[in-house]
Amino acid sequence: TPTAPEAPGREAAPQPNVVYVTLRAPRGRPARIRGTPRPKRRRKSAARGFLPLGAAPGPGFLPLPRAAHSNVRLYSERAPAWLSGDDIRSLRLLADGAASRLQPSTRGAPLLVLGDHAAGPPPRCGPSPCALLRPALDSSEVFAFHLDRILGLNRTLPSVSRKSESAQDGRPHPLVLWDSSLAPASKDTHSSVQLTWGAYQHSLRQKCWLHGRVPRPEWGCTEIHHHEWSKMALFDFLLQIYNRLDINCCGFRPRKEDACVRNGLKLNCDDQNSASLAHIIQRKHDPRHLVFIDNEGFFDRSEDNLNFKLLEGIKEFPESAVSVLKSQHLRQKLLQSLFLDKVYWESQGGRQGIEKLIDVIEQRARILITYITAHGIEVLPMNE
Repeated sequence: TPTAPEAPGREAAPQPNVVYVTLRAPRGRPARIRGTPRPKRRRKSAARGFLPLGAAPGPGFLPLPRAAHSNVRLYSERAPAWLSGDDIRSLRLLADGAASRLQPSTRGAPLLVLGDHAAGPPPRCGPSPCALLRPALDSSEVFAFHLDRILGLNRTLPSVSRKSESAQDGRPHPLVLWDSSLAPASKDTHSSVQLTWGAYQHSLRQKCWLHGRVPRPEWGCTEIHHHEWSKMALFDFLLQIYNRLDINCCGFRPRKEDACVRNGLKLNCDDQNSASLAHIIQRKHDPRHLVFIDNEGFFDRSEDNLNFKLLEGIKEFPESAVSVLKSQHLRQKLLQSLFLDKVYWESQGGRQGIEKLIDVIEQRARILITYITAHGIEVLPMNE
């Protein structure tokens, strides 16, 4: 649109480099996102993250300086309620932090050392923050992080998409914040806990550590709390992640591109009880809870080929997550959350591409709710 001529002798106020997002979600219709430039300049106190005089900080307030050109798009001083201040700091570090060097890791993907280290010895992970540089095709790590926070599970590590100088293909790659407190994992299953499918099903029946009950040795329990498996099963079903509970692809029809077919693991489905679980990870100081890593999800799995084996043995689900799935706000929250990651949003085709991904998750959520009702599965508070 044409702009009005400036009055003589008056200097035009510079437009702030901020995009504001308006979410409108009428009942029964998807939310709408509309980007508009703010006509007025921000007050300096707000831009620096300070509260106006007499105001009190509420949940989600971020007393952080705003980056001039950040790839994390915060359109107000408050992050979405499901993201903590630590989450936002981590996302900004991953998206905007200087990349110093790559170093090998036991996780397969290389570690990218973050931070500005112009002087001194070469930085290493531990003293300096690091991130796993995942292949470009593993972009579902980013979606998984935001879905995890929206569902109130809080079991994934922060992740963003970034065009890294260390990646030669020029494509955005997911960066996953490295957590040095993760317990050591075996090379065979990349798990800190060794479990077969049969032992896992047995432990589910024992309800290990539920209500503070100390398990007996003959129950075959691990240190992991019973409710953790319910959270993992729900999360993995929505994203159709099979590389934890069904690495042999026994619960669905895999494609020739799937790892289980390429490695010949599909042939091992005759003796499922002896199949090992993989990517079962805890923190060293917190063995009762799981950390969801290697969240390789699949959005192209058809409804008649969903992996219900992931739900086998689960008799209850977390109330907070199920309430989000039943609400009319899952789409709106995912749009609002994923919009923060500018590179991921654009790499998926913008609003139109993101909507298609959310369509898949919403349909799986409806199928899961039907499954819960049909099988009489309990929905319980799980905030132990």
